Amino acid sequence: MLVAGVDVGSTQTKAVIITGEHEILGRGLCSTGAKLADAGETAFNLALEQTEFAEPDVAFVVGTGYGRFNIDFGDAQVTEISCHARGAVHLFPGTRSVLDIGGQDTKAIKVTADGQVVDFNMNDKCAAGTGRFLGAASDALEIPLGELGPLALAAKNPVKMTTTCTVFAESEILGWMAKGRRIEDVVMGVHNSIASRSVSLLRRVGIEPEITFTGGVTRNTAMVELISELVGSRVNTNEESHYCGAIGAALYALDQVLTGAGTERGLPT
Repeated sequence: MLVAGVDVGSTQTKAVIITGEHEILGRGLCSTGAKLADAGETAFNLALEQTEFAEPDVAFVVGTGYGRFNIDFGDAQVTEISCHARGAVHLFPGTRSVLDIGGQDTKAIKVTADGQVVDFNMNDKCAAGTGRFLGAASDALEIPLGELGPLALAAKNPVKMTTTCTVFAESEILGWMAKGRRIEDVVMGVHNSIASRSVSLLRRVGIEPEITFTGGVTRNTAMVELISELVGSRVNTNEESHYCGAIGAALYALDQVLTGAGTERGLPT
């Protein structure tokens, strides 16, 4: 039995293929771009390529994320908040708080032991404190996104970012550089800004251990360290954290196959 979850985010699209025993057989990752439907299909096909199966072998597909309604081949859609909650508890069963830093928004979620959402908050009106803030730093400093985290950890005297707007972040970053500040101190200043805003969002719903960090920014070592420091405990992350939303979507797809679509557990809206 195979099912799939496809998470079409604002920046990246992720897909996973899982079995009835929750084993992940394939993963797909691509840039979302302007054509959301194409991104969903590309990620799904990339995940399928890692298996020995074809699309007809996948019994149910759940779409989630920013572009979930554009997944033409999907059988159902579930909000990314529910999917990140479900995926986080699957990866780390002790999870009670989830922090997802995405490309354009950040979500703080309080969850139950079975991955159901109790409360949530998100900064959907502004990209400050999101992965886009890191993107602005990468563009301004002409440093690959993947190198920002290790560079930030070398900081000795981080600057304090005053702007709350991603649009103006590039100007402030270049302003600090013009004043002769070390590049690692400027980069850590950007990280500090994102971490503090993200944890503030988490505190609004109430921080309860364990805390699981999800989304693409989990690959940034400095961000993991800073958020752990601010919440006072090590946050959960692993190699699957980037795919957490897609994993949650796949688990909802599996529910539908096991219980019958529209019966028993059903799908959250």
